[in-house]
Amino acid sequence: MVIMVVKTLIAAMLISFVSWLSGKKIALAGFLTALPVTTLLALAFSQAEWGDAKQSVEFAKSIFLAIPVSLLFFIPFLLAGKLNLSFWSCYVTGILLLGIGYFIHQYITKLF
Repeated sequence: MVIMVVKTLIAAMLISFVSWLSGKKIALAGFLTALPVTTLLALAFSQAEWGDAKQSVEFAKSIFLAIPVSLLFFIPFLLAGKLNLSFWSCYVTGILLLGIGYFIHQYITKLF
């Protein structure tokens, strides 16, 4: 239970910091958010918790394959100006595209 609380606090601090930074330095906040910081933390936490190298490697492969698929979320934001979309319509559409992306990810991971 203590480990879960520590992991949650680390993740929350990271998200809170980048969210705060987005109001001060947008480019830096965007760059930090795009870094695989979450991946680094999740892989290390998983390995520490389960101690299974094979499982951690499979986890990393799944993440690698998911990264390009997860970019589907940003498509509505890229088209917002041309289609006159509001933030929330972009956000909701992006989440719906992520749902589709999940099934794409499932299919791709079965190939590897």
